[in-house]
Amino acid sequence: MIAGPVTVPMLVPGAARTVAQDAEAGPVVREAAAADAPAIHQLILDNLQSGHLLPRSLADVTARASRFTVVVDGGGVVLACGELAPLNASVAEVRSLVVREQARGRKLGRVIVDELRRRARAGRYRTLCAFTHDPRVFVRFGFSIVPHTWLPEKIAADCWSCSQFQKCGQYAVVDTRLGRPVTPSPAQGHLS
Repeated sequence: MIAGPVTVPMLVPGAARTVAQDAEAGPVVREAAAADAPAIHQLILDNLQSGHLLPRSLADVTARASRFTVVVDGGGVVLACGELAPLNASVAEVRSLVVREQARGRKLGRVIVDELRRRARAGRYRTLCAFTHDPRVFVRFGFSIVPHTWLPEKIAADCWSCSQFQKCGQYAVVDTRLGRPVTPSPAQGHLS
C-alpha cells in the first residue's frame, strides 16, 4: 500500500519490465495499451453512478487507449486512469480521471494528473484543462477555476453537441502550473 508522499522512481528508458516482474515493487504508472481498454472502460462504468464522469464506449476507450495513463497493481489490475485528450495544438484536456474505490486515499489521482501534466508539456501544450462537477480535487492539483468561455476549444469540440449545453453543472479548470516543473514522473515507473 502507498503511504505518505508518492514518488515515481526513474526507469532506464527502453527497459522492458512487466507488471509480473514488478509485483513485489507495488503499483506501476504507465501509458495504457489497447489491452487495458476493457479494464479502463469498466472502471469508468463502475463510477458513472456518482455523476462525476461522462459515459464512454468501449470502442472510444480502445481507440484512444494510448492517450490514457494508468496505475496498475502488481497483478495488473487497473487502479486508476486518466486521459490526455488534445483539443487543439495548444490545449489538452484531462478526461476520465478515476481511481478505483478500494484504492482511494493513496494519492493515485495526483500521480495520474502529474503524469498527464508531464505528457502535456512533452507535447508542447500551453494549456491543460478539465471539466468537473467537483473542482476541489483539481484545485489541490494546481488548477484554477475559470469561466467556460476561456476554453472555446472545449466548447467547439464537445459542448455544442452535448444535451447539457447551457445547463451544464460542470466547472472549467485550467492548470496553472503547466509552465513550471513538477516532481519528475517518467512514462513508466514504480510507485513507492
